[in-house]
Amino acid sequence: MAERYEILLSGFGGQGLILAGIVLAEAIGIYEGKYVAQTQSYGPEARGGRSRAGIVVSDQPIDYPKTNSIDLLLAMSQDACDTYFTNLKPSGLLFVDSTFVKDVPVDDAISIPFTEIARKEIGSIMVANIVALGAISRCSNIVTVESLKKALVTKIPRETEDINLRALEAGIAAAGKFAHRYLINSLQNASKRKISI
Repeated sequence: MAERYEILLSGFGGQGLILAGIVLAEAIGIYEGKYVAQTQSYGPEARGGRSRAGIVVSDQPIDYPKTNSIDLLLAMSQDACDTYFTNLKPSGLLFVDSTFVKDVPVDDAISIPFTEIARKEIGSIMVANIVALGAISRCSNIVTVESLKKALVTKIPRETEDINLRALEAGIAAAGKFAHRYLINSLQNASKRKISI
């Protein structure tokens, strides 16, 4: 991992991105032993308004807590993708919720229908954020599934533990399918791809 690694989770209010950011920051900071700074913002409209959670990770103390040059971007709405993609590093990972993001700016984005998976497989779109966290853990080396699970169960009501853990596993499984398709495509079209999973 680079000395400073910046993550931005973005979308609209009501998608649980602030909670996802807190869970991810705690998983990395407490259970992975890294320095972490977590920030958040959301529009005055709350549900439906723009929402984002930023996480800065480092092996050293962090002097500036906000994300400027993003290494990993999760965009769960088209507006979020359009707004924040310009801050993604050329080597950065872009995750998009293909339920809502139809105009993807690069060929090598990790495009998974997080909300549709949550609705169909778990029975609630309220856990699409956790599905996305599962995919992030599968496709990047920033956090382990074990650390995410430990952090997650401390931040949710006990009665929702089962549904959230199932959502996490659904995201991991979906990312595994994506990685398989990606590897096949990369063999056929290696010159057009920038990342490997």
